[in-house]
Amino acid sequence: MENRTLNIIVERHVPFLAGLLEPYANVRYLDSSEIDVEKMRPTDALITRTRTKCDRGLLELSRCSFIGTATIGTDHIDTDYCASRHIAVVNAPGCNAPAVAQYVMSSIVHMSNRPLSQYTLGIVGVGHVGSIIEKWARAFDMHVMLCDPPRQRAEGGDCWSTLDEIAERADIITFHTPLTREGDDATFHMADAAFFDKLRRAPLIINSARGSVVDTDALVAALDSGKVSKAVIDCWENEPEISRELLERAAIATPHIAGYSHEGKVRASQMVLDALTNFFTLPRISLGMSVNMKVPASVRVRDLVQSYNPMSDTATLKAQPEKFEELRDSYKYRTEVKGGRID
Repeated sequence: MENRTLNIIVERHVPFLAGLLEPYANVRYLDSSEIDVEKMRPTDALITRTRTKCDRGLLELSRCSFIGTATIGTDHIDTDYCASRHIAVVNAPGCNAPAVAQYVMSSIVHMSNRPLSQYTLGIVGVGHVGSIIEKWARAFDMHVMLCDPPRQRAEGGDCWSTLDEIAERADIITFHTPLTREGDDATFHMADAAFFDKLRRAPLIINSARGSVVDTDALVAALDSGKVSKAVIDCWENEPEISRELLERAAIATPHIAGYSHEGKVRASQMVLDALTNFFTLPRISLGMSVNMKVPASVRVRDLVQSYNPMSDTATLKAQPEKFEELRDSYKYRTEVKGGRID
């Protein structure tokens, strides 16, 4: 059913949506910097990414009843305020998990100087991304340690490790938690000076979760002291104004593009589009792009290396850190690694 009174804003860099909603709504495509109080005032629905802060300041005068973010996280959305206003909030959980796993495992391969089976990998946060990394790492015969207190409480079992145990025993530590600031499982600055002081094996630290899961100043100090051997950083505090000190020291440094695969972007846009059409009782709209939803049980080292080389993106960011946002927005989506037997 046509509904031309429906007003929708789509953040310009959400891909594949142009022209699809126009039969049913008035649609405006705006840069995140253009989405303000006045633009939102007559808007019924917003489709966005992490760069648009959706809070009282943006939404108080708006008639918006739906926010769809084509991302895994909702850190940029005041969900409590939205709930108080009966604004539905939808994200795209798991959409880019295979791409982030590809990024992490490719980075590990590029940073390793011995067979992967000789490394102990600590995974902090074992959700969509962490679970894929666990599966692939075990297929490489890596020793894997898992830290996820909420899952541990819910599921029990003896497969879990504490953060302190991972600090003591892991050669590589990769973070895959949401960013939370309150409660027993708060993740803000969970990797802080006290955490780095507990490290015993000068591990490789990887952050492709949220910038503030890691305390930037503490990580810089840990790199300088040798407590951390190398760092792989895709998510940064204070993006796009990233720390030049950490950028200089990071072995791999990328502009928050770990999840930027073609398949991941298709999944995210379709998930948000499905939620919007369902919410407003519109006909289902397909992007017309099919992607494989099944995550491979294993991947080959050679395919990982060929599918993504983080050193190229690192060189680009280190040469032009002031263009962080531009590099992210203009990033050419890569293809996810295919499954296969282990090398």
